[in-house]
Amino acid sequence: MDWMTWYNALNKPSWTPAPATIGLIWRILYPVIVVTFGFVFFKAARGQLPWMVALPFAINLLANLLFTPIQFGLRNLPLATADILLVWASIVWLAVAVWPHFRWVAAAQLPYFVWVSVATVLQVSITLSNR
Repeated sequence: MDWMTWYNALNKPSWTPAPATIGLIWRILYPVIVVTFGFVFFKAARGQLPWMVALPFAINLLANLLFTPIQFGLRNLPLATADILLVWASIVWLAVAVWPHFRWVAAAQLPYFVWVSVATVLQVSITLSNR
């Protein structure tokens, strides 16, 4: 079965956003992520920011990119839950790491953090409901 049929067959909480809503939220967040993460990587590459500050950004980016293949390719709900917990924790880490250097970058992560917090609760709920 295709991924959408599989996803639609899962037990989900009543407050689960529609796939179109989830897509819209990511279309709003991705430009902020691209600009702020790109800025951090650029500053680190130029030696204007320690690479240790950029590390949580790299971890977050990798974990974020791996979520969809894990969730919808492997269809592994527990591993997807672990991944989204890493995404969530790394947002906190990157905001704390970059705050002393570029507060605007840390502040710009707030909508990302809020959405990933909602998505994490949703993912945990789906995983627990489909054991």
